[in-house]
Amino acid sequence: MARFFDAEEISKTYPGVKANDRVKLSIDSGEIHALLGENGSGKSTLVKIIYGLLPPDEGKMLLNGQFYSPQSPRQARANGVAMVFQHFSLFEAMTVAENIEVGMDDPPSRSKLEANIDQIGKQYRLPIFPKRIVGDLSVGERQRVEIIRCLMQNPKLLIMDEPTSVLTPQEADQLFATLRELSSEGTAILYISHKLEEIRTLCKRATILRTGRVVNVCNPQSRSAQELAELMVGSSFAMASKRTPSEVSEPLLQAVNLSCKAATEFGVSLSGVSFSVGKGEILGIAGIAGNGQKELAAVISGEATAVGSLRFRGIDLLGKSITERRSLGLLTAPEERLGHSAASEMSLTENAFLTADQRMVLSKKGVIDWKKTKEFALSIISQFDVRVTGVDSHARALSGGNLQKFVIGREIAQIPESLVVNQPTWGVDAAAAAIIRQALVDLASKGGAVVIISQDLDELLEISSSIAVLSCGKLSQPKNTNDITRNEIGLLMGGVHGSTIGSETSGAAA
Repeated sequence: MARFFDAEEISKTYPGVKANDRVKLSIDSGEIHALLGENGSGKSTLVKIIYGLLPPDEGKMLLNGQFYSPQSPRQARANGVAMVFQHFSLFEAMTVAENIEVGMDDPPSRSKLEANIDQIGKQYRLPIFPKRIVGDLSVGERQRVEIIRCLMQNPKLLIMDEPTSVLTPQEADQLFATLRELSSEGTAILYISHKLEEIRTLCKRATILRTGRVVNVCNPQSRSAQELAELMVGSSFAMASKRTPSEVSEPLLQAVNLSCKAATEFGVSLSGVSFSVGKGEILGIAGIAGNGQKELAAVISGEATAVGSLRFRGIDLLGKSITERRSLGLLTAPEERLGHSAASEMSLTENAFLTADQRMVLSKKGVIDWKKTKEFALSIISQFDVRVTGVDSHARALSGGNLQKFVIGREIAQIPESLVVNQPTWGVDAAAAAIIRQALVDLASKGGAVVIISQDLDELLEISSSIAVLSCGKLSQPKNTNDITRNEIGLLMGGVHGSTIGSETSGAAA
């Protein structure tokens, strides 16, 4: 294969941080090349430079042997470089065709555009109806729109950032087939993912960054996922172990026919949700984003009202406030790190106080004990390996992974009787994820009842005692993790329910 892209000695410095330090990256035509690194390693900065969102301080890039220095994403696209971002940029009230037209410099007539969308969708097995409203699409279908929008530019280098984080296993397999087809046609693909097993499946070369520098270029298929993770962080670490309760315990947190109307027209209403989790158990709730996860977490925490039954330690929770639920020992950690889990302009000491005042007795008669609060914040930083200059640092100054370790650690450190976490390792590197997952397992081993709502199926299979799937606001019957297959979970995530699963699974096996 011919060399298509070269980055040579790329450097980029922010105040106090060297994000990229003389980075070298080469990608051949038709190659699916992995870019790996823990949070803060410099991956995002590098791809922003390649896509024209940032200028490098030093170094140069070559595209197909020609000097390449895009001043904007428009210039990058004009040179055949396209990017599918982790977070979609689509207008929900517009159709598929209208969304694609918005990003085109010289769009064809609407009828021709719709025909082109249909043709590309069929060619690459990404079927989508051009006249559909984006707000009505599943998350997987929205990703198809983003990919088709890129493919209509006839890219020669396609950058994909965490592309399977919102897909079912079946949708991920379909995406891999599409990427392999693009590769066979000569398209170079730069693939970024924290899911190391899919990197091993898809890529034959990987560039690994650590603290802004290239530390290894290797064939990921010749390395285990553990070895790749250790190359990323520069040290060995233990993966979390699955929690298997020694005996069935009485339900500690129990929901029966729980229903809740969505707060907005683009939200998802919960319908007849039932589950129970006892001491020492970890219930994993799988599902694609936008199927009621936020609504379920809000109902359990007390941020949203619901009908049905929700009991903790035999006590009816519906009608009780967030503070009352926390005082009973039911703690929750929401999905959004900044603004919901943590206040961006507050220090870590202040953020520690926000949710731990009551359980850790951090104030008396309305007067905050700042010494005790600071000690609590320091204990979180130490226990969960939060990389930060000190407890006076603002939450916004932390990387996403470090802030996630802090906010999850803050709740675990309060030793709740039950903890409900939504997307505990979203966007977190392998080492940080292992710390968080092991802490959740340890909490359960001490008798805590843990509910993990996650889009990461590998995570749930790794540590859960049982798994249920949330789809369109409905929860499947929880099953022991050892008694459910990835294919069955994927079908449930895609909306296949009940007796249909058996026939679908058999058909897939055939």
